[in-house]
Amino acid sequence: MIFSADYLLKQLRRQPAAACYWVAFSGGMDSHVLLHALYQLREVLDATIAAVHVNHGLQAAADDWVTHCQQVCAELNVPLVSLPADGRALRGESPEAAARAARYAVLADWLPANDFLLTAQHQDDQAETLLLQLLRGSGVNGLAAMPWSTRLGASRHLRPLLDIRRAELRQYALAHKLCWIEDPSNADTAFDRNYLRQRVLPVLQQRWPSAAASLSRSAGHCAEAAELLEDLAGRDLLLLVSAENTLSLSGLLSLPPLRQRNVVRHWIKQLTGATPSAAVLARIFNDVIGSRSDSEPCVRWGDFEMRRFRSELFLMPQTSQVHQTGALDWMLAESLLLPRAGGVLTADPVTGSGLRADAVVAGNVSVSWRRGGESCRPAGRDHHHSLKKLFQERGIPPWERSRIPLIYVQDQLAAVAGLWVCEPFQAGPAERGFAISWLPQQQAAV
Repeated sequence: MIFSADYLLKQLRRQPAAACYWVAFSGGMDSHVLLHALYQLREVLDATIAAVHVNHGLQAAADDWVTHCQQVCAELNVPLVSLPADGRALRGESPEAAARAARYAVLADWLPANDFLLTAQHQDDQAETLLLQLLRGSGVNGLAAMPWSTRLGASRHLRPLLDIRRAELRQYALAHKLCWIEDPSNADTAFDRNYLRQRVLPVLQQRWPSAAASLSRSAGHCAEAAELLEDLAGRDLLLLVSAENTLSLSGLLSLPPLRQRNVVRHWIKQLTGATPSAAVLARIFNDVIGSRSDSEPCVRWGDFEMRRFRSELFLMPQTSQVHQTGALDWMLAESLLLPRAGGVLTADPVTGSGLRADAVVAGNVSVSWRRGGESCRPAGRDHHHSLKKLFQERGIPPWERSRIPLIYVQDQLAAVAGLWVCEPFQAGPAERGFAISWLPQQQAAV
């Protein structure tokens, strides 16, 4: 296949028209070819053309690359935006992965709605990605490698060159006398992708000349399989997920084992944005789903944790497990911001309900949290009950109970925020009162 501007035009017309096509322009050969070919289409596209360069600052010549990109874009009369990104890897993190994640995070935040980002990954890149994912033991989502089109921020990211070989792009670059930058890090075989590119794929192609095309085709098959699995998971989730985003354990266990793992994997991805590893998924099934019905299991990974309560699975940020201590004075006329991401308390004036206003005087209301042994006689009941029993009746999971604020009036428990007012602090039918509301941190941030 010979690459040309006409080929690029056919690829772009697979999607609805964009307001602007932004080429992710590194200054290297691949992105220079993409920018040049797009420039040839400027008279036939119903969109403007521009370039964006992400400066990671990781190479000594990074500023020189910015200058080179500016010169190329000036010659083509194409606008260029340069964005800084911190691509430094953390300990134990792949430098390649860190730079890529930083780059796409910056681009996702910046890319204007209705504009499309074009990147120049090609068939050889796709083959390398598939091999890397195979060596990592990835599932079909990973083996699908790079999609032709995907969401990025408020718009879309297109890879229109995925069926084009690197050699074909080089032929185009030489034919049009393009001048590009060679990144010296591309020669370092300490990086996995460079090792595959320089040591492995050439050997495979000597034996199987169409290896890159075959591997890329396999990635396409995996992408189709991944789409089918996602569709199946979506259908299962409709029957298993509650309005509170918990997952029915009994419903889950009624499915065949393969569908159980598929739906849990997709539920986690839906709520966290990331697919759990095989090791995390195994821990969830062994330690949470497979534990005794009277236990309180928990599996933590990254910033999240999964728990089980009354045949429901709960997935939440680990920050929700911050335990509050101490006591705070509260003037009910103002909202109270609770410490350590505890949320916000408010008291709204009402009549005939809530915390009785004449029981509350300035300086005698405080907010605290469970220490154990508390009891309350909710308005309308004849007897006191322990908070533990009341929480059980309401089906409040054990890990949430220590987070719920308790309202005290002169050292007596007067209300449990958002749940009960205790006798004798309940306002009568014609009495003024305060309706106490609690907005937990996760809801307050929405």
